[in-house]
Parts: sequence; C-alpha cells; structure tokens
Amino acid sequence: MAARTGSKGVAAAPAGDAVNEVRLVGRISAAPEERVLPSGDSVWTFRIVVPRPSDDRGGGSRRTVDALECAVWAGRVRRSVAAWAVDDVVEVSGSLRRRFFRAGGAAASRFEVEVSRGRLIRRAGTE
Repeated sequence: MAARTGSKGVAAAPAGDAVNEVRLVGRISAAPEERVLPSGDSVWTFRIVVPRPSDDRGGGSRRTVDALECAVWAGRVRRSVAAWAVDDVVEVSGSLRRRFFRAGGAAASRFEVEVSRGRLIRRAGTE
C-alpha cells in the first residue's frame, strides 16, 4: 500500500499503520478551567505532571517531570474533569494534537493531549 500525501506534501502513513494514542498517569498541577469559545463551544483545560523516567534523561537534561497540556471536549469526560483538584492523581487517554493560533499578531502552535477518557485514581491528600 502506498503512502498518501497530505495537503502540505508530507507523506502520511498507510491507514492501517498509523496510531495516535496517548496514555498519561500523573498529578493535576492547577485546577481545571472551563473556557467558552467565541463559537459558544466550551472546553476544559488542565495540566498534568508526569515523572520522567530516570533512564530517559540522556543528553544532560535536568528535568525530572513533564508538564503536559490537556483539553477535554466530550460531555461525559468534562463532568469528571470539573470535579478534579490540584494534586489529584488521574489517568487520561486520548490523542496528541497540534493546535495553531495567533498570539500577539504572530502565528503560534502548541501540542496538547485531546482527552477522550479520564478517571480519578486518587484524591489529593489521601495517600
């Protein structure tokens, strides 16, 4: 099967070979926030902090954690996220997305996890 070429001329993987799945287990670093967009849609956003494995720090990096932005659009998951608090330990899964936007008149982009499932593993302070 030949690779398809996307709109930017980048070869895409054959349909059966491509996978975009993310699973994270970590700590909520700031209270989840709901944002209402100009379209009227709402999205919940939060940051999850996950430890970086010690064998993954080659090249002199001193970072021991990664803080990853997450966005939730689906109704059922939004209700769960709304009840999460700082330092709760959660598990989320979804897809990695690159979002483009304008900031200060310039084009910018960032990566975030678009969460399709999420669950609370442990409330903060209940270890």
